[in-house]
Amino acid sequence: MPKLVRLYIRQVLIGFVLSGVFVALLLWANVGNLWHLISTSDMGIVAGVMLFMFNGIIFSGVQFAISIMRMEEKDDTTTGGTRVPVATDIPVRVEVTPNSRPRQGHVNRGHMHRR
Repeated sequence: MPKLVRLYIRQVLIGFVLSGVFVALLLWANVGNLWHLISTSDMGIVAGVMLFMFNGIIFSGVQFAISIMRMEEKDDTTTGGTRVPVATDIPVRVEVTPNSRPRQGHVNRGHMHRR
């Protein structure tokens, strides 16, 4: 099995374990009276399973993303220039041709006009 697939399966399992711990803590602490809602409703099992599954999907995705982002390789070569600032106060001559001038009476304000 490829290493990336094994990594993904491992992170998904970790994510669902974290989801189980999270849902158990939510129910134990009775956050928002959640334990009472789940334990007294006839659809409480479905709500608990959905809570576990949806949190498992989220935690698995985050767990896999974190593990992928931590796989970066440091590059010792320096690239990107010397970081010397460029002078921007030097005047530049620009030629204006008849085609580059705006039409008489036409004002370009940078937004669309209704027609």
